[in-house]
Amino acid sequence: MSEELGGLLPKLLTSPPGPRSLEMASRLSRVESRNVTYLTPDYPVFWEEARGANVRDVDGNVYVDMTGAFGVSVAGHTAQGVVDGIRSQSGRLIHGMGDVHPPAAKVEFLEALAGLGPWPESRAILGSSGSEAVEAALKTALLVAGRPGILAFEGAYHGLTLGSLATTHREEFRGPFLSRLYEGVRFAPYPKPGDGSKEIKKSLDKIRWLLREGDGGDEVGAVIIEPIQGRAGVRIPPPGYLEALADLTWNAKALLIFDEIFTGLGRTGALFGFLHEGVVPDLLCLGKGLGGGLPLSACVGPAKIMDAWPPSQGEAIHTSTFLGNPLACAAGTAFLKELVSGDLVARSKALGETLLDLLSEELAGVPGVSEVRGRGLFVGVDLRDPDTGAPFRKAAVRAATLALRDGILVLPAGAYGHVLELSPPLVITQEQVEWVVPKLGGAIRGALEA
Repeated sequence: MSEELGGLLPKLLTSPPGPRSLEMASRLSRVESRNVTYLTPDYPVFWEEARGANVRDVDGNVYVDMTGAFGVSVAGHTAQGVVDGIRSQSGRLIHGMGDVHPPAAKVEFLEALAGLGPWPESRAILGSSGSEAVEAALKTALLVAGRPGILAFEGAYHGLTLGSLATTHREEFRGPFLSRLYEGVRFAPYPKPGDGSKEIKKSLDKIRWLLREGDGGDEVGAVIIEPIQGRAGVRIPPPGYLEALADLTWNAKALLIFDEIFTGLGRTGALFGFLHEGVVPDLLCLGKGLGGGLPLSACVGPAKIMDAWPPSQGEAIHTSTFLGNPLACAAGTAFLKELVSGDLVARSKALGETLLDLLSEELAGVPGVSEVRGRGLFVGVDLRDPDTGAPFRKAAVRAATLALRDGILVLPAGAYGHVLELSPPLVITQEQVEWVVPKLGGAIRGALEA
């Protein structure tokens, strides 16, 4: 076992959350909006240091991180190449004027990003968050198609800014702000691998109807989908579904947007999630790991589509103060190098298969474990009533709390908190994976028995 932070197994000096974490929670509650951070006597721990697949909290406890910090730490926490890139850039230029006098680092990053894309010639719009990438994609689709209607999917999560929130499905996010959301978004069913042909046909028939005839609302010009729904619980569509969706979209002369903010950049064992299905979208949204840990996102597409944006006449009609921030772009360029030099995509595929096999074996026959599913290092454990098939509400929340006591960081997902979601750094070691699995099995059993 490695003796350095990164490849360690958990080492707990206090029962988490420890006294310093509890103190931090108290301090935070006095200065942050109470809606932001979930604070209870059992949750959270406050991070102080992280490397590889390890996190150390303010009490000195060391954890194995199975969240990848919301999937951001693709190349591992504090990846050395990214640190070197940030350090080098920070001594020269921390902020530039991205759409007026751009930093050289922006050009270098965009060139590196274009070299990974599926198009021979591409263009990109940079942002800081995944939501911004979605906003840029929806605007681009309107410029190209000239039709404002949007087709999204049940269970979708595309962000919480007003444009992206309109395409996010979950009611707890949408409900308080419905009066401000664009009303021309329709939602189609998102099928699951276990769905029969009847359910799949129902979804495609609804999409066909909305694209061709519609329901009297704005005509659809954009279809946005996650190749694997992340926050909904690692929901994977059945084989051939994305290809059928693409055919329907293009026959209707609408644009197909793939939100790969979570699934892109090696997470699923392929560079991009769409490569599993052989479908190349019109527009691609990237974020999370793109900046190596710094805020960076992109809407990317082929030149023939992105050139629907007019040339700047001195005032960009879509920009932001921190567009092309040189520090984030330097980190992004370094991350893309790490992705290739570390062969992280192949690593994700191989270790993902190991994780999926071990979890499936560990949880085989456990009442309440409906399915263990995933691609690459993106895995979900679905917890449901074995008699009715109804989600076990908050079961994954309880499992995450129990796992924390064993030194494992993991997140719940799904509309009812019924899916345990695993998205560790792609540099996690096999030893860490093998150690984590039985502990997670115990946490899941404990949560189901509670």
